[in-house]
Amino acid sequence: MNRANTRRDFIRKTAVAAAALTIIPRHVLGRGFLPPSDRLTKAIIGVGAMGRNHLPYGDTELLAICDVDKNHLNEVLKLTTGEVKCYSDYREILQRSDIDIVHIATPPHWHGIMATEAARAGKDIWCEKPMTRTIGEGIQVVKAVGQSGSIFRINTWFRFDDVFYGFGTTVKPIKKLVESRLLGWPLQVTINRSTGFDWKFYWTGKTDLTPAPVPPELDYDMWLGPAPVKPYNPHRVHETFRGYWDYDGGGLGDMGQHYLDPVQYILEKDNTSPVRIDIDAPQQHPDAASTWRRIELTYADGCKIILDGENRDSNAAFIQGPLGKLYPHFRSDIPDLENKLAAFPDPLPQLTSFPEAVTSRRKFALNEQNGFRSCTLVNLAIIAVRLGRSLKFDPERLVFIADEGANKLINQPMRAPWTI
Repeated sequence: MNRANTRRDFIRKTAVAAAALTIIPRHVLGRGFLPPSDRLTKAIIGVGAMGRNHLPYGDTELLAICDVDKNHLNEVLKLTTGEVKCYSDYREILQRSDIDIVHIATPPHWHGIMATEAARAGKDIWCEKPMTRTIGEGIQVVKAVGQSGSIFRINTWFRFDDVFYGFGTTVKPIKKLVESRLLGWPLQVTINRSTGFDWKFYWTGKTDLTPAPVPPELDYDMWLGPAPVKPYNPHRVHETFRGYWDYDGGGLGDMGQHYLDPVQYILEKDNTSPVRIDIDAPQQHPDAASTWRRIELTYADGCKIILDGENRDSNAAFIQGPLGKLYPHFRSDIPDLENKLAAFPDPLPQLTSFPEAVTSRRKFALNEQNGFRSCTLVNLAIIAVRLGRSLKFDPERLVFIADEGANKLINQPMRAPWTI
């Protein structure tokens, strides 16, 4: 019997009983109510960059690491303490009943498969951004996590923690300003260098790659996984993989969810998506991601997000409404803004400790549902750029309207035997 799954089932059942009772001894309610000495355990899949940056977090114990590059495993093993086992196949980790949390830090083309399989194995999941490489994979992750009851988080934190780029503050006061309606409605948000954001266009793929021998330490076939087989070149993997559509989406894929998830939260769009995507971009290479000039994402109520790749609007406000504007460093054209804001309530609190979310079985602030919607913002923009045309989208049915080519990119083929 799977000990982890049994424990989680027990926690879920007793949580229902807890709602009907005033006092229940914490030892009756499973791991979430045991003494702090009973630590959460975790494994990290992918330790080339982000994975090795998150060896410790919270009160967790690292039991396993996995990577398809033996050099990565050897380097990271030297940084760990205790008994940490190395794997080259993530599926072996999912079979371990003593691991609570799986941290997915691979390139994005693996995120959907690994997250769904981890959920079905009864694991809780910490996933790097973007949540998934395609909209269809995101739909499957939401479904699998919902069915398993797993706790899920995306590793971008700006909607609830840390200074939000050029603003010198967290997102909380920006959210409060929008909720107050002092700026009016609908709102337009501009994301460019002048408002504090760099789209990192250096994440551009090369179109003249020469086939090279696969290094002996790398299992290139496993690195590719569900992606199409293409000749190995070092620029395809590790630090520069983001420049290729098969694995990510250039600067959009790298920074999109960091930038757009807080905007989605600020605009109160956690349960919907834009209805129109307009783009201005050069024709894209079928393999290598390139730059773009401008992308506009428009919601049904008229709210709009402008991704300004060329920094055309150098004097743009970050948020502009019919009654006022907000600029970086929390500057506004609304007189006496600080005192006016003081009269309004703060935004609702969020659960921002992942270990606490796991032990209490409560949703994390950025979870599979709102994370899917902010990742969909990224994927809508990527699809429009790849196709080189504007698109209409149905946020309820999650399909493009009258565009067969765009709909083919919602669920993209996976190389056998990989599937969700």
